[in-house]
Amino acid sequence: MMQSRPRVRHNEEWVAEIEKDLRYISAIVKQKGREILTDYEITPPQFIGLQWLFEEGDMTIGELSNKMFLACSTTTDLIDRMEKKELVERVKDPKDRRVVRIHLLSKGETIINEVIQKRQEYLQDVLQDFSEQEAMILMESLEKLHREMKKE
Repeated sequence: MMQSRPRVRHNEEWVAEIEKDLRYISAIVKQKGREILTDYEITPPQFIGLQWLFEEGDMTIGELSNKMFLACSTTTDLIDRMEKKELVERVKDPKDRRVVRIHLLSKGETIINEVIQKRQEYLQDVLQDFSEQEAMILMESLEKLHREMKKE
């Protein structure tokens, strides 16, 4: 039987500083992402929808709405606009023809790949002054933080 580790109470000043840094980093990443999207004919919410479809595969409107924290009607409007741009298509589920899934088309996948590539190039530039060890520690720490947050 695996024992759970005792909960560690970290210094409140460190926690406050980490929270602040994560908030600022998140805002910068979001802003940079929006700047990159100006080269494409999609909005930030459309990009987020494409990202979910790219990472998780075909989904119903309801599933995508839950992932994006949007009302189904809002997601339906989003999908309508993305369908007109030939980024996604609605397809009937072969197992249950009453179910309609949203499928990512090659044009949408191309946009996702290009935008992610540009984001990675930006991060590569930012990490230029990090040693390999510092970058590895950052990566491992972020992975651990992500794992712990997913447990909650």
